[in-house]
Amino acid sequence: MLSAPTLLPKEGSARERLETTKSRAAELLDSVRNLSTHDALVRLIEEEFKGKVALVSSFGTESAILLHLVAQVNPATPVVFMDTGKLFGETHRYRRQLTEFLGLTDVRQILPDETNLAEKDPKSILWNQDADMCCWVRKVEPMNRALDSLDAWISGRKRFQSASRSKLEMVEAEGSRIKINPLAYWEKDEITAYFDKHNLPRHPLEADGYPSVGCMPCTDKVEPGDDPRSGRWKNQDKTECGIHFLDTGSAKTNG
Repeated sequence: MLSAPTLLPKEGSARERLETTKSRAAELLDSVRNLSTHDALVRLIEEEFKGKVALVSSFGTESAILLHLVAQVNPATPVVFMDTGKLFGETHRYRRQLTEFLGLTDVRQILPDETNLAEKDPKSILWNQDADMCCWVRKVEPMNRALDSLDAWISGRKRFQSASRSKLEMVEAEGSRIKINPLAYWEKDEITAYFDKHNLPRHPLEADGYPSVGCMPCTDKVEPGDDPRSGRWKNQDKTECGIHFLDTGSAKTNG
């Protein structure tokens, strides 16, 4: 554990908060860089950010690994699940299955704000008109609310998933909050081996050609050998939903 944790800033300009958080992220990264994924999570969840961290999970095709790792550290760690109202039924069933299988005790189902939905998406077709705004209303804003009182959050992103994630680090700064990416350096074969070793249930849509699963209207099958995320917002200049971008209103920018 770091000897004197730097309190993450709550006041000052956005740039000042980011610079302080970047310094803290660099310290944390150095402290966990040579640890196993499990030991890194123990340090970050139980020591550095105890009671101030949550795992954000889509309960997608690779989510079971990070959920399993976190459950081994502390099954009461909050798990934030954004229910956009546009998810596959299979994802909801998978969430219930994994929650029981792993013994998770604090899975929080976060819904879009009804006022925002009524104003921005009254006909529930915003996904077909402005995908970025749809993601903001149904996922980004709800997640910001869910994480408002926390100092850190845990993401399942990995370098191999796409070009936009190829330089991802295990710990990074995001505004005045720390983002933890425990699986950043994992390779695809390690994912497969971990599923097999721990007999983890697979997302039911994976076998049907969906290596990455998001909202139903914006998720397509992927051809063998293609980028695993190429089925997300297919044929659009968009690669992320927006929750992984700092101080930007567009989910089109790679990060």
